[in-house]
Amino acid sequence: MVVPPWLSVPPPGYGGLEQVAAGLIDALTGHGHAVTLFGAGSQHGTAADGFVSTVPEVQYERLGESLPELAHLARVNRVIKAADFDVIHDHTTIGPLVAGRRAVPTVATVHGNPVGEYGDVLADADRGVALVAISHAQRRLNPDLPWAGTVHNALDLRGFPRKTTPGPGPVLWLARFSPDKGPDIAIRACRAAGLPLLLAGKCNEPAERRYYDQVVAPLLGEDVTVVFNADRQDTLRMLVDARCLIMPIQWEEPFGMVMLEAMATGTPVVALGRGAVPELVLPGLTGLVCERPDELPRALRAARELDPEVCVAHVAENFSVERMALGYEDVYQRFAAGRHDVREPARVVVR
Repeated sequence: MVVPPWLSVPPPGYGGLEQVAAGLIDALTGHGHAVTLFGAGSQHGTAADGFVSTVPEVQYERLGESLPELAHLARVNRVIKAADFDVIHDHTTIGPLVAGRRAVPTVATVHGNPVGEYGDVLADADRGVALVAISHAQRRLNPDLPWAGTVHNALDLRGFPRKTTPGPGPVLWLARFSPDKGPDIAIRACRAAGLPLLLAGKCNEPAERRYYDQVVAPLLGEDVTVVFNADRQDTLRMLVDARCLIMPIQWEEPFGMVMLEAMATGTPVVALGRGAVPELVLPGLTGLVCERPDELPRALRAARELDPEVCVAHVAENFSVERMALGYEDVYQRFAAGRHDVREPARVVVR
């Protein structure tokens, strides 16, 4: 299991990819598989049989740079031997482009939107790489890629807090500060509904801070509370207390782990119906899906009528780590059995 070098697994706070990988590792080891985790830093919190760190410290401060991930993958490739592994599962961005150098078949989960520059990288992946989509909506964005399957992300519900009655707190927006996530729309919708809003956002990177200062801060008032970079425990507490989670996304969200987290605590989701939202939320049962931002205020007021226990049961039945592990086991077995013909990497001609 190869993860990016930015965060530990599982992550201490923000980090949906790392959270998914941690749950998958634990489920696979529970099924009797021997799993080795390749990552960064000095420790991890998974049931992996082994841990190989390519760098002593996690590289979060360099998130967004290309060299840390390239160096990480070069070190991973250097130590992987065909005699040691049946399949490599790669969660990195650049991994599909360099996986052809491995003597072991690689399954790569695509965690972002497979279009634009990222789509070009994926389209140039070696034929010894099987791409896995995390939603049908994501896969439809670029159906011509060499997809080997679609496996929804999942949530490890062990020890997860949950409520049986609607939360007494404000509407919660939980994401990174970005125009894609629509915090400005959340403010306007809650204000129109007459409901308080808690903006709990990741705000570390320059673009995030710039967007917050220029767009979000001028909209703030007494009805909006802001929390920056909450840790895992604070995030879960906010989810349990929330009246509902608002997801006014402005892009084709490939998945949206925060929606699973909200429903797993019993908190319904009010969202715009883009990306994978229709695959995750059951309208009228675990949330309300709107087509336009002007529909959000009414949905926010109505969300309190939804049953928290239905939300929890939906996640437990459809998005468990056991179900995710079974999906990936199927991909591993089908792909590894038929793709031992990994070619030598093509030589690059520089002009």
